[in-house]
Parts: sequence; structure tokens; C-alpha cells
Amino acid sequence: MKAFYRKVLYVLYQPYKYVVFAPSVVAATSFFGSLAMPIRVVSNARIASKFCAVGYARVLSYLTPIRVKVFGKENIDKNQSYVVVSNHQSHYDPLVICGWSGLDIRWVMKRELRKIPIFGYACEKGGEFIVIDRKNIDSAIASMRAAADRIKNGTSVLFFAEGTRSISGKLGEFKKGAFRMAQELKLPILPISVVNTERILQAKSLKLFPGTADLVIHKPVDILKYGQDQLDRLIEDVKGTIQKGLDEYAVEPPGNPGFAGASGKK
Repeated sequence: MKAFYRKVLYVLYQPYKYVVFAPSVVAATSFFGSLAMPIRVVSNARIASKFCAVGYARVLSYLTPIRVKVFGKENIDKNQSYVVVSNHQSHYDPLVICGWSGLDIRWVMKRELRKIPIFGYACEKGGEFIVIDRKNIDSAIASMRAAADRIKNGTSVLFFAEGTRSISGKLGEFKKGAFRMAQELKLPILPISVVNTERILQAKSLKLFPGTADLVIHKPVDILKYGQDQLDRLIEDVKGTIQKGLDEYAVEPPGNPGFAGASGKK
């Protein structure tokens, strides 16, 4: 019966999605995108990020609408920079992290996206993105070193460690880039579990539907406790922490996203 009502509500939501939500996304993207560079010029990257990136994330979330519940925000030291490592289930993950974590974030962008006309250039020159060639380790490490000046004084860099969205909802294999950057810059890793966003918009799907997402911010991991030869152990420890958050807060087991959700935390 519950599944039946979800399907009915999903059908009723479709006119809103196409008539109101989709045009609003286009308008919000144009509005905040056009403001980002001027604000950066007259102020600084942090103010531009706080107003445009956070504002954009929240506007799109409110329009959907989704409710975001945050746990563990006390684990963040606002004066400390982190390499933030998160799972990735949905296009809504960046919105949830950017809009509600309170972190000043820079994003990692794969070099292939740099080739997109206007978008790629604006992302790189705007200073919000760090372009990395994932196929060339030496080049990737050089990009990490060059980014050091932007990742300090409370500004953090975000990695979706799986490299892409999980179609099944289950946590995939973690790439090593985030952990190598943490070792290179000697920054603590901040694990984050984004939970239930696959019930709002599953990977490779257009079945958008309102719901509740949980943002679980775990305690930072001191990478200095791991030697250079213990990278695999570091990765497994961080992955285990993120998995624990998914297990504790998930509404349903992975692979059964449904349409709507409520927090799994009792």
C-alpha cells in the first residue's frame, strides 16, 4: 500500500517538475552563475562561494523540495582545512554538502570537463575548481601541489572518492587521489556520509521526487598516524567510517531507492 501511494504521489509531482522546477533551475543557474565572478572580483573567493554556491544549492533544494538533516557538525573546525571525502549516490550530493555542511569548499574537476566551452574555462579560472588529469599521476600530483595555496585557512577540497555516482546505491571502490592529496598537503581527512539522496534522484535517472537527506559529518582522520606505505589501510579506514554512516542512517537497504524518504535516524 505504501508503494502504491508513492507511485500516485510521483505521478502528481510530474507537472510541477516540468512546469515549475525545471525552468527555475535554469533561472537559478543563470542568476548565481552570472554573479559569481563579479562578487569574486570585488570581494574574494570565499564570499563568492558562500553567497553563490551555498545560495544556489539551497534554492535548488528548497524548490525540489528536500529536507536536509545534519549530524556531526561539531566535528568541523572552521579554521582547519580538510580533504573532504564523501560517497556519491546522486546529483543532489554536492547540493547537500555545499548547502548545509558549512564548509568553504573547492571542487576537484577531471581534465575532460575543462574542454567544455565556456563552462570549463569559467570553472578553472574562477578558482572554485582544481583541474586534475586522472590518467597522468605526475600531472595530478603537480596540480595538487599547485592547489596548496587555495586549500588553507579553513578552505577545504572535496572528493567523491568513488569517482562517479553509485548506480546500485552501494559504496563502490575508492580511488586514491583524495588520500594522496591529503598526504601531499598534510591535511586531515574529513569523512562525510550523504545518505538517502538516491531516493530523491537516483544515478542515471530522471525520476526526481522530494524527500529527506541526511548529512553525516564524521570525526577527522589524522593522516600523520599513517605512514606513506599505509595508503591502502588509510583508504579502508575512511571507507569503513563512511559505510557506518550509510548503515546507520539509510531509510532502506541500497538497491531499493523508492521515491520519497524520511530520515533513518530514530
